[in-house]
Amino acid sequence: MAVMATHVITGAGSGIGAAVARRLHARGDDLVLHARDAGRAKELAAEFPGARTLVGDLADPDRLSWAFSHQSLPDRVDSLLHVAGVVDLGRVGDLTPKSWRHQLNVNLVAPAELTRHFLPQLRASRGQVIFVNSGAGLSAHADWSAYAASKHGLKALADSLREEEHANGVRVTTVYPGRTASPMQAKVHQQEGKDYDPSKWIDPESVATSILMALDLPRDAEVNDLTIRPGR
Repeated sequence: MAVMATHVITGAGSGIGAAVARRLHARGDDLVLHARDAGRAKELAAEFPGARTLVGDLADPDRLSWAFSHQSLPDRVDSLLHVAGVVDLGRVGDLTPKSWRHQLNVNLVAPAELTRHFLPQLRASRGQVIFVNSGAGLSAHADWSAYAASKHGLKALADSLREEEHANGVRVTTVYPGRTASPMQAKVHQQEGKDYDPSKWIDPESVATSILMALDLPRDAEVNDLTIRPGR
């Protein structure tokens, strides 16, 4: 009997993360869905029957180790998908240290800490880490400094991890989606003072298709970096 793959996913509650979780769940894979609190975990468990949940606040990475020590972590992990993220636009002259720390913690430090926790399982399974980055991880524009800095840092984390773990058989993929129709995008438009029309942007399902392609690629190859842009 084939062993179903086990995927740990952050950000499965909406947008790209939800699209990926739905696709993996539909094909019968095992899911371990991260949630920031017990209430959110209950909602995810109801949405994805049979999935396990893992509770910890990404905004407080120092406490993740403590939180995980009180829960049962999966023995097997075939992929770790970092999809959760936060954005708070603002000019350098206006952003506070609190805003910088929040975005750096959720978008960069927490993924590093989660990766550290699951590396033993990923090495054992010769698994894969997927970082959902952003176009802001490749270039930074006005009002995007803190978010772009966190995503540039995430690129560096992925590049270093790929080189460190290649000999252990762990594949590392970074996906750089352009603007994607999601609650985060709605918030960005609100912060920009613009009307939000989801039909203008990438469907999260399209990004999910790209992520599954990278996951399912035969072992003789590895997708390192994948840039996705709106096609309309």
